[in-house]
Amino acid sequence: MAEVIIKNMKKVYGGKTTAVHDVNLHIKDKEFIVLVGPSGCGKSTTLRMVAGLEDITDGELYIDGKLCNDIAPKDRDIAMVFQNYALYPHMSVYDNMAFAMKMKKVPQDQIDKKVREVAKVLDITQYLERKPKALSGGQRQRVAIGRAMVRDPKVFLMDEPLSNLDAKLRNQMRAEIIKLRQSINTTFMYVTHDQTEAMTLGDRIVIMKDGYVNQIGAPQDLYNKPVNLFVAGFIGMPVMNFFDGSKLLLENGRYYARIHNAKFELSEFQQKALKANNQQPCDIIAGIRPCHILLDEGELTAKVEVSEMLGNEVNLHTDCEGDHVVMVIPTMNLETDVSMGKTIRFSTQPRLIQLFDKQTQNNLIWFDEASAKANAPVCREYNF
Repeated sequence: MAEVIIKNMKKVYGGKTTAVHDVNLHIKDKEFIVLVGPSGCGKSTTLRMVAGLEDITDGELYIDGKLCNDIAPKDRDIAMVFQNYALYPHMSVYDNMAFAMKMKKVPQDQIDKKVREVAKVLDITQYLERKPKALSGGQRQRVAIGRAMVRDPKVFLMDEPLSNLDAKLRNQMRAEIIKLRQSINTTFMYVTHDQTEAMTLGDRIVIMKDGYVNQIGAPQDLYNKPVNLFVAGFIGMPVMNFFDGSKLLLENGRYYARIHNAKFELSEFQQKALKANNQQPCDIIAGIRPCHILLDEGELTAKVEVSEMLGNEVNLHTDCEGDHVVMVIPTMNLETDVSMGKTIRFSTQPRLIQLFDKQTQNNLIWFDEASAKANAPVCREYNF
């Protein structure tokens, strides 16, 4: 097992195109960390630099305390699982899994024992004599994972391993990876663009955009305490609602958020955070998650455009004075008429409103400038 330390790592292509900017990351021994972000954000490039498949333009990479910038991939004691499985089509499952050990001249009895142990863990023993073409996508991915496992690597690297699977199989394989992690107890770096995978798999999540790290934190911290507008909109499904044209007010020493014609007195922890920053009144973008909206006699009104009945809840797509607002409302005891075309009234708890500076798009409560400059986990701590 090993920790991975990345210091000021950068990747520049052709001397002018920077794909990864100054990434700092400390992955603890046996930690499962997920790199997530939209296509082109630099997450796979970061992983490939750790694997040695891409040269590091600047910065340092340490695996188990050893500087690995100039060490060949085969000598880094890592194993990588690719998006496209990368199995040898002419070899059986057994031979695919045994290949790396055969190249290292491991005795045959040790190879056989290890392959069969791993196959049992992954429930693919019955497929050992088959060729990859005779397997389903999920079975092939298990073989690819097994091929990595037999090497007993210090670090597991996974580059979007589930993206080629259908939704049902993706859910199944996600559960398999969780069980796998518990059984082998090693260090994982996992890359995905799917925030559901990130939230369910990771001990911590690294959110990237345009080659920069935006925030590092536990899944629930990223959900509750997004440091900027991008993170808030990326984590959570359905995505957070944003109310442009909102304002932060300061009256008689108390802060309020004005959203359209509604005025919310902010909670005590929000008051404390804003006062600590000596925050002045300003234009903001207010954020409210769909599940935090309450149908009541609140001051905000919206017109229902689409109503999606999902059994235990209904998803409402509404227009609130020009803002598209999605609401997730439990159907238990639902008394309000939410059919298409109806006008409904709603509100939220002030403590659940996220406040983003209109200009910087940083969260006025949670963003910490000193942490951001150090590329460290970005988040102030306040008691709700």
